[in-house]
Amino acid sequence: MNLFSRASWSLVLLGAFTSTLDAGTLIINSNQSDPAPKAAFVELIKKFEQENPTIKVDYNEYDHEAYKTALRNWLSTSPPDVVYWFAGNRMKEFVSRGLFEDVSDIWQQEKLSEAMPAVKDVMTVDNKQYGVPYTYYQWGIYYRKDLFEKNSVAVPKTWDEFVAACKKLKAAGVSPIAIGTKFPWTAAGWFDYLNLRINGFAFHQELMEGKVPYSDPRVKQVFTRWRELIEPGYFLANHASYSWQEALPFVLNGKAAMYLIGNFASANFGDKKDLMGFFPFPIIDPKVELAEDAPTDTVHIPSRAKNKADARKFLAFISRPDVQTDLNAKLGQIPPHKDAKVKDDPFLTPGSMLLKQAKGTAQFFDRDTGPEMAKEGMKGFQEFMVKPERLDKILSTLDNVQKQQKQNQKR
Repeated sequence: MNLFSRASWSLVLLGAFTSTLDAGTLIINSNQSDPAPKAAFVELIKKFEQENPTIKVDYNEYDHEAYKTALRNWLSTSPPDVVYWFAGNRMKEFVSRGLFEDVSDIWQQEKLSEAMPAVKDVMTVDNKQYGVPYTYYQWGIYYRKDLFEKNSVAVPKTWDEFVAACKKLKAAGVSPIAIGTKFPWTAAGWFDYLNLRINGFAFHQELMEGKVPYSDPRVKQVFTRWRELIEPGYFLANHASYSWQEALPFVLNGKAAMYLIGNFASANFGDKKDLMGFFPFPIIDPKVELAEDAPTDTVHIPSRAKNKADARKFLAFISRPDVQTDLNAKLGQIPPHKDAKVKDDPFLTPGSMLLKQAKGTAQFFDRDTGPEMAKEGMKGFQEFMVKPERLDKILSTLDNVQKQQKQNQKR
């Protein structure tokens, strides 16, 4: 009897010890597997553990594409305590299925509504916040300053000035605009900006949410403007043969003058960095308030996470301005927290000002719309850039995909 009692008591002690260990272990799954962000997040995790010595972090990194599939499986089965993801529609997909935890308490505790006004909307569903953003970056037009100067081209502020600059550069034997659409998401950047500048942020969001058909006359205006660049041959020839990385050397070698891309491209400028400049996408309609593409990366707590208490500590930690300052200096991106400092950089400095002044920030086409619509939309944009005469067929296809997506959402 005494032996049994000791054994039973030992099991109780072991169970209590194991529970304590589990409570102090924080499992974080991340999609930040590229070398630079990987190193930055290793340092961030070390700092968090130093500040929270009772918490042991189990930090797991995954390839970007594999992560997208794995995340959906984790969230509905046995998820980690914190996951890395994206704002906007990508987040809403999981919120609507009850798979992300409401963390409005962290937003109130850390006063994030005042600290991150530019990104609050993309983190909010039905007046509740479901994650914390740690970085974002601007999109815009990167250009060769020397080619502009050599050909007496001023930095364009309006669409007419932009088209005139393209005409002048092409006449000088320079490809005006580099792009690689082998992977067609790059074409979506042009669609986003043309729609934002012609129809405005509110309309763009309605289109992304499936409330407006692609055959709408206002959407057709986007393609009319796009043709003004396609038909004269202002885009890089054979762009469907190149990825975005493969198209970039045309700019760096001086064979192309401009590139609409996200700031992640600047890490590849190398010894040509001093020759490169940046300007916002030009104004098309002066009555339309300026919004920007600013993809926002985020962290979330799965609804079925086991260690939500420590997960909340991590989200509060990564929301701090000092943490975001240090992290984004390493990432070469912009901290969402208004009190964080932006790294002194010829592209980040104007990019930060651009996003602070923006009247809205879109997340980029494939993050703002549903997965099937994103896939077919980007494929359609690429096709239009190669065969603009197929526009009506492309728009009809996109309308059908949109209708099917709505039906699937009702099920």
